[in-house]
Amino acid sequence: MRKSLATGFSFGLTSGIITTLGIMVGLHSGTGSKMVVVGGILTVAVADAFSDALGIHISEEAQGSYLGQQIWLATLATFFTKLFFALTFVVPVLILDLLPAIVVSVFWGLLVLFLFSFWLGKKRRADPLKVALEHLVIALVVIVITHFVGDWIALTFS
Repeated sequence: MRKSLATGFSFGLTSGIITTLGIMVGLHSGTGSKMVVVGGILTVAVADAFSDALGIHISEEAQGSYLGQQIWLATLATFFTKLFFALTFVVPVLILDLLPAIVVSVFWGLLVLFLFSFWLGKKRRADPLKVALEHLVIALVVIVITHFVGDWIALTFS
């Protein structure tokens, strides 16, 4: 049971942060619209949370190493963790101007990802700083790429 929760939580947290930041940064650079960014966050929070939960569910079934109850626990943990973390990014967008909200959101997301990755590295008895930095680099690559994709979309379709 504990492993099922850990699977769902770690996947939901990571995907919730990286996917939502990617959507936010891309939509910001592509549109500059607060409404579009909020819409993107809410869409990710719901649709992608369901999608990732189903993905974990099917993946766990395919592995055949868990009982039905454990599979459902991983599924629900993925869904609710992704939903929760994705929705945390709405708060800065609702209370700040868009650019500062994006900056705060990137900082918030990278901080949570760093802390979780650092803890994970310690738990695995690996170099926690190396694990955390590796995960941050991947997240930053996503953020940079989605920024430029948004710029490209804005140039191409305006």
